[in-house]
Amino acid sequence: MRAIVVDEFGLPERLRVREAAKPVPGPGEVLVETHAAPVNYVDMLVVGGTYQFLPPRPFIPGKGPAGVVAALGPGVTTLKVGDRVLAMAETGGYAEAVAVAAVQCHRLPPSMPIVEAASLAVVYDTSWVALRSRARLLPGETVLVLGASGGIGHASVQLARAMGARVLGGISRPERETAARAAGADAIIDLSRPNLRDSLREQVYAETDGRGVDVIIDPLGGEVFTAAIRALAWCGRLVVIGFAAGSIPTLKTNYLLLKNIEISGLQITDYRYRRPAELVTCYAELFDFYERGLVKPAPATVFPLDRAGEALAAVRDRRIDGRAVLRLHED
Repeated sequence: MRAIVVDEFGLPERLRVREAAKPVPGPGEVLVETHAAPVNYVDMLVVGGTYQFLPPRPFIPGKGPAGVVAALGPGVTTLKVGDRVLAMAETGGYAEAVAVAAVQCHRLPPSMPIVEAASLAVVYDTSWVALRSRARLLPGETVLVLGASGGIGHASVQLARAMGARVLGGISRPERETAARAAGADAIIDLSRPNLRDSLREQVYAETDGRGVDVIIDPLGGEVFTAAIRALAWCGRLVVIGFAAGSIPTLKTNYLLLKNIEISGLQITDYRYRRPAELVTCYAELFDFYERGLVKPAPATVFPLDRAGEALAAVRDRRIDGRAVLRLHED
């Protein structure tokens, strides 16, 4: 089969297609013919060797491909050949087929195109766990989503609205306002204003009658985290998802006492393997929201497999609005 194979960690521009052996599904696994694979920021970290969990080399990168079940391994009874699934593989998505544990495969709604399923992968389940499990979001609460026009941000804005929250979208560039509002942001918080430490809180307080927000979703880190935590309401919760702004912030923990606030972190891979039943619940609700028109993945820019390196570089350099997806087979 055709695949992107990484022999040595490095820049995405070095990636090339080559022939690789088609995997054989083991006990409890299925073979998925990959139709589309999302191009994730985390894939670039894995390819570059800078992610906290790295597979042994050589490996095929790519998390969360979508496709069709082509074969069943021993003991699989929950899926059948021909099922359209989102396969939450940790690696292997940048190839024409991948073997995945059946429990990590989620059957798609009939109305969901494969490319949209791939666009949903990784970002929507991350955002769901952040809001439902880590932040324990309640209807009527107010959520500040930092980086609201990015992949996690777009998903978090939509899901928070679907879960009954009022949503403030934090953006660092004015041209991103349209995308944040289209996703469902009720108001915009400008992260590019001078003196962010004070200006972020001032904007949030103006939108919440001086109360602050109940939940903050933070995929950015850096000085944005330091400023945003000051905008939490009493008993507010902030979920750290990543550090796309480039630096890892620190916090004096006495601040947690002063307002009875909580800071938690989310590494979604652990949830997939430690709490697979929770991810089944997650995808059931995500697909229900999709069928009810409450969430819709951002429009995808589609690349062929042999341009995977170009797609990853475009994600790295923020040259793509919405999601990047590799198309390997037609539906």
